Amino acid sequence: MAAIPPKKVRGKKGGASTPARRSWRVQLGGPSFLGNLFTTVLIFIFLMSAYSLVASFFEPVNTTSLSSVAADVAAGKVTAITVNGDTLDLTYADSSTKISRKDPSAGLPETLATYGVTPAELAKVAITIQGQSGFQFWMMALGPTVLTLLFFGFLFWFLSRQVKGAGMQALTFGQSKARVIDPADASQRVTFADVAGAREAKEELVEIVDFLKNPKKFLDIGARIPKGIILMGAPGTGKTLLARAVAGEAGVPFFSISGSEFVEMFVGVGASRVRDLFQLAKKAAPAIIFVDEIDAVGRVRGTGVGGGNDEREQTLNQILVEMDGFEPTEKVVVMAATNRPDVLDPALLRPGRFDRRVTIDLPDRRDREEILKIHARQKPLGPDVVLSVIAERTPGFSGAELYSLMNEGAILAARDDRKEVTQYDLIRSIEKVMLGPERKSHLLSKREKELTAYHEAGHALVSSVLPYADPVHKISIISRGHAAGYTLKLPFDDRKMQSRKQFLDDIAATLGGYVAEEMLFDDVTTGPSNDLAVITALARGMVARYGMSEKLGPIAFGERVMGNEPYSEHVASQIDAEVARIIDEAKTRATKVIKDHRKALDAIAKELIEKETVEREDFEKTLIANGITPKKREEEFIPIQS
Repeated sequence: MAAIPPKKVRGKKGGASTPARRSWRVQLGGPSFLGNLFTTVLIFIFLMSAYSLVASFFEPVNTTSLSSVAADVAAGKVTAITVNGDTLDLTYADSSTKISRKDPSAGLPETLATYGVTPAELAKVAITIQGQSGFQFWMMALGPTVLTLLFFGFLFWFLSRQVKGAGMQALTFGQSKARVIDPADASQRVTFADVAGAREAKEELVEIVDFLKNPKKFLDIGARIPKGIILMGAPGTGKTLLARAVAGEAGVPFFSISGSEFVEMFVGVGASRVRDLFQLAKKAAPAIIFVDEIDAVGRVRGTGVGGGNDEREQTLNQILVEMDGFEPTEKVVVMAATNRPDVLDPALLRPGRFDRRVTIDLPDRRDREEILKIHARQKPLGPDVVLSVIAERTPGFSGAELYSLMNEGAILAARDDRKEVTQYDLIRSIEKVMLGPERKSHLLSKREKELTAYHEAGHALVSSVLPYADPVHKISIISRGHAAGYTLKLPFDDRKMQSRKQFLDDIAATLGGYVAEEMLFDDVTTGPSNDLAVITALARGMVARYGMSEKLGPIAFGERVMGNEPYSEHVASQIDAEVARIIDEAKTRATKVIKDHRKALDAIAKELIEKETVEREDFEKTLIANGITPKKREEEFIPIQS
């Protein structure tokens, strides 16, 4: 018994916060040491040039000797002298100016007197004494020294910063990289109201919330809440969201980390980070530790290249030790998520560690409708939107795919400059999520278009005639993704199991396109290559996995891997023969259907060539016109009373 995803598309391929501890993280990288040194030298040259430019304003311009000054004063050529420290600014009778310097140990009269200037000659000159400004004095006196000290200080800081950064990173190398969501942060808080579907999973997790809120109630009666809860389910089913909702409902800190973040190239780092993470959580208790994709470190031990010294195994060992080290009164719950529970180490799943397993299935139709309503909260929907119809058309969609569907619908509406999302936008977004965007540039020739139309008509016709095949909801010969056309087949109700008869009809319907090409064009193309790969895998699964072979009986054969072959070559040949027989019989059935309803095939193909896309209502009208009764919703299953 196995769950089979009901989502099927038959297509013709074209061509073949407030953290508990804040830490500064220094990122090393960027330019090399030589590059840093070169940058520093350039800065030094720039500073020296700037200083030279400033100092040039204070250098003498049009200077003259002191003896010439004395001669000019004696001759009466100088009209004014301004004394600025040791500098003499001379103004001549012809309005020209010159600069000279005197002996700093003597005054101006004494200096000129030594050159023979009499007091009477000096009295004819207007002498002004001007004191040097403080800034100019200190700039000239201390400028070179201060700039040099600043330069070498900057050089030392600039180069030593790299060493300091490396040291800081080395000290924090073994610290946990967990992201912390503060329960007081309303912008990041998630509750059960934000999670639709997964009703059974939420019921299991309500106990955890109650324990974190009121642990005394459990401890007084001697009950121990599970230390670890492992969430199992397909990708996109909301495992991480549920874990965050538990923390949001309980109002406790949420430490989130991925399993791959523990493992580094250095042995012992992962174990150190595990210890640091649990210490942080215990200090912040009550708290939740969430390890996403725990299979990255939790795989079965003994298979690593390094044996017991393998870094992944050491990390797993530390996780096991930390979970064993919990005291009954400690209010720390460890949650983990994986979509590969089959590869986890048994010691991780034993009672006392991850002893509660919560399975999250793909949402059913009612759950999908609730999920769509949540994702539609911030989107203006048109009056024609019926989310129940969208939920009916999306069996097998995960919560993540439903989010993508609603987002794509909003994008399509915005692209057309509309303010509301319509039902047509959501219908188109289903196909975009399943198959990819329309390839409008991929133009088919007349013959290719006709061949594709008959190929898809073959799928749709056989699926509509065979009793256990899924009903057809839409046919199109517009290219999407790698498919030149597609037939959308969806069951009326969600399925958890699929029978042998349903498998056989599904294989025959998938071969409908191949048979139509072969019968009508007396040739086959590369178009059905994907169909053939799908039916071969399905037929082999029926024989080797589900025990649906009449000849081999109810036996599940393992997969043949080099060095580990669970069955002999004789059995392998029998499996191959059974697979070929199932496909051959399905082809015979598909051929009979197409021969018996040739007129219906031509009518469907003609309508596809004209319209390119045929919806369910128009398709059923064509079937009725050709004497075929469309499939209706099955009656609700009533269990047999014993």
